[in-house]
Amino acid sequence: MATSSPATNTWIKPKISMPSSREFGHSSNSISLLKNKPNKITCSLQAPPILHFPKQQSSNYQTPKTNTIPTSKPTTKISHPKQENKSSSSSPWNLVQKAAAMALDAVESVLTKHELEHPLPKTADPRVQISGNFAPVPENPVTQSLPVTGKIPKCVNGVYVRNGANPLFEPTAGHHFFDGDGMVHAVQFKNGSASYACRFTETERLTQEKALGRPVFPKAIGELHGHSGIARLMLFYARGVFGLVDHSNGTGVANAGLVYFNNRLLAMSEDDLPYHVRVTANGDLETDGRVDFDGQLKSTMIVHPKLDPVSGELFALSYDVIQKPYLKYFRFSKNGEKSNDVEIPVEDPTMMHDFAITEKFVVIPDQQVVFKMSEMILGGSPVVYDKNKVSRFGILDKYAKDGSGLKWVEVPDCFCFHLWNAWEEPETDEIVVIGSCMTPPDSIFNECDEGLESVLSEIRLNLKTGKSTRKAIIQNEEEQVNLEAGMVNRNKLGRKTQYAYLAIAEPWPKVSGFAKVDLFTGEINKFFYGDNKYGGEPLFLPRDPNSKDEDDGYILAFVHDEKEWKSELQIVNAMTLRLEATVKLPSRVPYGFHGTFINAKDLANQA
Repeated sequence: MATSSPATNTWIKPKISMPSSREFGHSSNSISLLKNKPNKITCSLQAPPILHFPKQQSSNYQTPKTNTIPTSKPTTKISHPKQENKSSSSSPWNLVQKAAAMALDAVESVLTKHELEHPLPKTADPRVQISGNFAPVPENPVTQSLPVTGKIPKCVNGVYVRNGANPLFEPTAGHHFFDGDGMVHAVQFKNGSASYACRFTETERLTQEKALGRPVFPKAIGELHGHSGIARLMLFYARGVFGLVDHSNGTGVANAGLVYFNNRLLAMSEDDLPYHVRVTANGDLETDGRVDFDGQLKSTMIVHPKLDPVSGELFALSYDVIQKPYLKYFRFSKNGEKSNDVEIPVEDPTMMHDFAITEKFVVIPDQQVVFKMSEMILGGSPVVYDKNKVSRFGILDKYAKDGSGLKWVEVPDCFCFHLWNAWEEPETDEIVVIGSCMTPPDSIFNECDEGLESVLSEIRLNLKTGKSTRKAIIQNEEEQVNLEAGMVNRNKLGRKTQYAYLAIAEPWPKVSGFAKVDLFTGEINKFFYGDNKYGGEPLFLPRDPNSKDEDDGYILAFVHDEKEWKSELQIVNAMTLRLEATVKLPSRVPYGFHGTFINAKDLANQA
């Protein structure tokens, strides 16, 4: 991918509206940030009548070397991407394949029509899930010498990259925000100057859909529920039988996690192998393909592998929703040599988005959100909140060769979508786990009436007694806010940390700012992005890895102004919570998921 000039196509500004009562699967009374105690939160988006998608090329796909999508200010003209069905035209298929394609397309058309005769749940309605600044954007080639207000700190030297879901094609039926194609946004810093680019991660799924000119791979959350979900799976595999699609090289979207390991930036989603994305010398992004670590990795990998800051090793999990073993643990040496898989015995396939490491152990949650494919036969979602299951955490030696030494500790009524850190306290024989406990546990995936809560919590697992305790870290109810997405100083990962930097997830699902929380005292300091401004995960970048002060560094976060319809990158001093610099971006950056920072030295040594 190389730099090019904007063309004359127009990206359309999606409509934004004020809070409604039941969005993204939640409902509750509206909240006020001024009161500083919104324990239950609700979505702030109203479903607009029309979605606007950028125009995308739909010709038989070849890796683009240039990009001509413009970055001009959006207008209000209605526009949809042109989707071409190439089943019967410019394709290398034989007559049998063309006939099969036409028949299967006809079946899909009838299925979609039937689905749209009934109201979609909020968790699968694209008018809700990708409205406002959750809507997708086209690729943006590198724009150099961006306007900067303030001064970029000297230690901010390298590239900040953040992943997100960005569907290339307009959804034809159900769609959850998590279903979108992966797009990486990158801001590169050199000598006090900044550039910006965003590119799709060219997954096998995206490549095939580009060639066909429309979406054909089933969407894991938005479409795979009930009888219609079973029908879509059957359609997909029927297309595979006739050679119309190829799922042998993965079906993932690579839209959630990013980690820099073994001289590679890896983009990840939990349904596939990682993808290697290179940052070019001028700050652009190129996809180098799936990464199986020279044939060693034969299963999927969750989006939050843990990089040990001392050993340089990468620790990871993989889960399977169909067959045993449902859960496996493994690690990579700093040179990319994989260990043998260690089976983690669980009764049912478990939602496994995150876990934790300490100096000696891995901490593996087995919680109440599970996968039950049989629920689809009964017309429901395969993602189920099992109220009869007791959550527990497994503790295993990091270098265990099998699961015989695994110790489970029950932690009732606990669901942590993310775990921020963990460490050992030998004097009490305890493992301390820091995470955000979310209720209802399945609220992200299934529609519910109860308001969402996400409480930053300290969980203590006693290795001697096998008992646990859990408490809210922020004890002052007047200061309690919902905290999701963030991190600790990654140079301290697996070790005792005093501070966590977490997104203030209000009004859900937007992020109005971030909180710096003292994990020892519960003291909380908040930084808000500004009026009508919302962002995402705050990234902590240490000023000096050898600094004695754990909070000596800066917070980086993409921020979008919903009034002016412009995006920027804010750089905030983590010690003082003062805004140091703002980088004005040439195009809109949608709200997204997780990111990382690659320093200039590592960039120069990319594989």
